[in-house]
Amino acid sequence: MSLTVAVDTQACDKQVLEQYLDAIWMERGLSDNTLQAYRRDLSAFSLWLLQASQSLLTADTVSVQSYLAYRLLELKLSARSSARALSSLRGFYRWHLREERLQLDPCAGVDNPKLSPSLPKSLTEADVERLLVAPDVDTAIGLRDRAMLELLYACGLRVTELISLTALQVNVRQGVVRVMGKGSKERLVPMGLVASNWLERYLREGRGQLLANIPCEALFPSGRGQQMTRQTFWHRIKHWAQVAAIAVPLSPHTLRHAFATHLINHGADLRVVQLLLGHADLSTTQIYTHVAKARLQALHAEHHPRG
Repeated sequence: MSLTVAVDTQACDKQVLEQYLDAIWMERGLSDNTLQAYRRDLSAFSLWLLQASQSLLTADTVSVQSYLAYRLLELKLSARSSARALSSLRGFYRWHLREERLQLDPCAGVDNPKLSPSLPKSLTEADVERLLVAPDVDTAIGLRDRAMLELLYACGLRVTELISLTALQVNVRQGVVRVMGKGSKERLVPMGLVASNWLERYLREGRGQLLANIPCEALFPSGRGQQMTRQTFWHRIKHWAQVAAIAVPLSPHTLRHAFATHLINHGADLRVVQLLLGHADLSTTQIYTHVAKARLQALHAEHHPRG
């Protein structure tokens, strides 16, 4: 393939990709993070196709299978990562079939990579307690972080949902948070008395200091009075995990898993947990039944005389 043809093919693929992303954003109201994930997956496939003098709209089933094999064998990427990439490709080609821009689906007949069971990492209730009390609440930033951690654990929020909250989305008096989840789906989540108290104290003593009269709608602004990024909060939770001497690998999503796991362990109904987490499908929530079962087996083995 000549350089000119390669450049033209790459430009054409980019145009086709952006048209697709614009269309599904309008149809399904996907979040920016989801769109970026689709863009990364499809752009990586487009770049790989370019080496074989192909484009997104000329790829065939052999191309898709060869690409998945390349990811697994050459790049050593996980089967779960390749399954997600295949899901992105399937969505892309199904949309083009529906719009009659293609006649054949190159993903038809391509099997998903075999996945080993993956249980979400969680924290013990003692670990969570140590993490929650780690921030120095005598400072505005420490008070903000304590309120964020309390709210994250009390409500099981995704990190994007947490950092995107505005002051208007929380009702301390009623103890509820109005969360805008994936696909712009709204849900009301109770925050509990402890989280409500910490949030009320943060609003009274800490938020004004952080903003310093800078106009900002974010409930939890950064030290510069702007909406916090996901990366910033990731670093904050890592910092407090070190302070609390928690050895388990920790991320904001770990507290979401802990929220669900601890609810299930204490007898919560699976469908209630599904609603609280904002899962569209109950099958996504069912993973936590395996977590609870594994914990019960471990407790039995540890404490039963014939365990």
